[in-house]
Amino acid sequence: MKEIFERVYDGNDLTKEEMLTLAEAIFSGQLTETQISAALIALKMKGITSTEMASIAQVMQKNALTIEGAPVDAMDNCGTGGDQSNSFNVSTTAAFVLAAGGIPMAKHGNRSISSNSGSADVLEELGVELMTSPEKISELMNEIGIAFLFAQAMHPNMRYVSNVRKELATPTILNLIGPLTNPVQLETQLMGTFAGHLLKETAETLGKLGRKRAIVVQGAYGMDEANLAGETRIALYENGEVKEMNFTPQELGLQEYPLQAIVGGDAKRNAEILLSVLNNEPSPFLETVLLNAGLGFYANGKVASVSEGIEEARRVIASGAAKEKLNQLVAKQKEVQ
Repeated sequence: MKEIFERVYDGNDLTKEEMLTLAEAIFSGQLTETQISAALIALKMKGITSTEMASIAQVMQKNALTIEGAPVDAMDNCGTGGDQSNSFNVSTTAAFVLAAGGIPMAKHGNRSISSNSGSADVLEELGVELMTSPEKISELMNEIGIAFLFAQAMHPNMRYVSNVRKELATPTILNLIGPLTNPVQLETQLMGTFAGHLLKETAETLGKLGRKRAIVVQGAYGMDEANLAGETRIALYENGEVKEMNFTPQELGLQEYPLQAIVGGDAKRNAEILLSVLNNEPSPFLETVLLNAGLGFYANGKVASVSEGIEEARRVIASGAAKEKLNQLVAKQKEVQ
């Protein structure tokens, strides 16, 4: 372990084996909080690689609760958070649209860290049970087509780094890998990130973790969701290759809105916004979800372009199917708890 610390302190990238060893030590309680802090800062200062991200994510997945029997074509659309945009819960809302469009959703998420309401907070407000057993998560995904995987419950070994994360006044590799650690073995994924400089590396990481197709997205002004305030950048992983693209709202036939137009609030306010979108009420919130759900359909391969994905999202919401998915999830959880 001393040699691994010296290598990263000297600014060297770690090999897969070295990063696996370091991650195992972190998540098994072998290191002190001081050692963990030093390793995280050293990794950040030298620059994080896709191998390092994939290796630490694999260790976290190995130590997570096991979800057996989930649909083989499951997808997630979780983002990193940390963009300081204070937006409403975009990806959580879009998850119901994607599920209603026929994609089994393993929606991974947590309580708020840097915003007023995380995915867990808003879903709890809507009546969704957070502490769901692995068996019931699988049942929900197979019968309803969507389940929420509460990260805090899925990854008990995160307790070894919780204090460090709170005390370090800077994002580290741990802020980047949350969406990479879904306990369900995903085939496809849409992932938002605040770290635009690692867009390609993050897409490569998803490939190393077994995704067949995935998109990593950063919206205008560094947001970890696509938005309507300017240019969105994406990195598409498919067949072992990463293709980077960008687009503006106008290019997709959408109206431009400033980020201020999609600012959310506490869990109650964000639940109101989520319901307004699923009720197909016209607003910048609705248009933003259409864009992100459209990207999700495209990431999944269900459509051939982002534009087609937006139209599919528009159809699904207008039909009432996305709202019905939420109702079914709440009702089914009451049956199986």
